Amino acid sequence: MKHGCRRRGSRTPEYACWESMIQRCTDPNFEAYHNYGGRGIKVCERWRYSFENFLADMGPRPEGKTLDRIDDDGDYEPGNCQWATWIEQGNNRRTNKVLEYRGIRKTIAESARETGLSYETIRSRLNHG
Repeated sequence: MKHGCRRRGSRTPEYACWESMIQRCTDPNFEAYHNYGGRGIKVCERWRYSFENFLADMGPRPEGKTLDRIDDDGDYEPGNCQWATWIEQGNNRRTNKVLEYRGIRKTIAESARETGLSYETIRSRLNHG
C-alpha cells in the first residue's frame, strides 16, 4: 500500500469493528488483550488477513449494533459472530449471573427489565436465599 493511501472500506464502521477485533486478539499491548487473545480467543484464518472476507460473511453492520461472539469462549469466526445491541452483548458476558426459573435461563439484568424489580433487589434476594 502506498503511503497516504487508505484501504478500501477503511472508513466504515465494519472496518473499525474488524480492526478492533484483530487488535483485541493479537496485540498484547492493547488494554483489553487479557480478555481476548490473552485467554486464547483467536480470529479465524479467513478473517484474520481479509477485511473483505469478514464483510462478506458478516454483512453490513446494522445501526446501533456491534460485533459479538455468540459463545463468549469461542473464537471470532463465521457461525460464532453476530451483530448485536449493547443489551444483547451485556447478556452474553461470561461474568453474568444466570437465573433459571421453570426451565428458562436469564441474566439478573434481563430479569430486572422484565419484572420491573431493580437489579440490586434481585441480586440481594439471591444472596439471601
